[in-house]
Amino acid sequence: MNHVYYDATFLIERLHRHYLEVVQVELDRTGVQDINNVQALILYNLAHDEMTVGELTARGYYLGSNVSYNLKKMFEAGYLLQERSPHDRRSVRVKLSEKGLALHKTLEAYFEKQVSMLPQADIASDEIIKTIDTLKKFERFWSGIINYNRVG
Repeated sequence: MNHVYYDATFLIERLHRHYLEVVQVELDRTGVQDINNVQALILYNLAHDEMTVGELTARGYYLGSNVSYNLKKMFEAGYLLQERSPHDRRSVRVKLSEKGLALHKTLEAYFEKQVSMLPQADIASDEIIKTIDTLKKFERFWSGIINYNRVG
């Protein structure tokens, strides 16, 4: 079982890196050079919402300091708008600018194209659902270990 477990964990990490490369290829293909692949995924996950850095971190499971840095870079590049909360001046809400919405639309079309290509890769939706179920079990398992070690 050890070998299979390690293979699975290394594959998860490798798949994440490959997916970031896929996003970077699309950014390069469309001539987007002022945002990186991680920032593009943050932008995509922000979508049409408006939220705080903490909410975005919780929603996307990004590292907090990295999110702050990446949001700053995205704001400087014109992809985001920021607004201080009127109720808590320490809290900043972010949302996509027109430039950010345009890139979101481009990424959405690209991801939809990928979905349409899945049958050609012999990847069926029931296989994806089973994979998601297994990955959620890993997530619960690792969260349980983290929580156990924090308490214990």
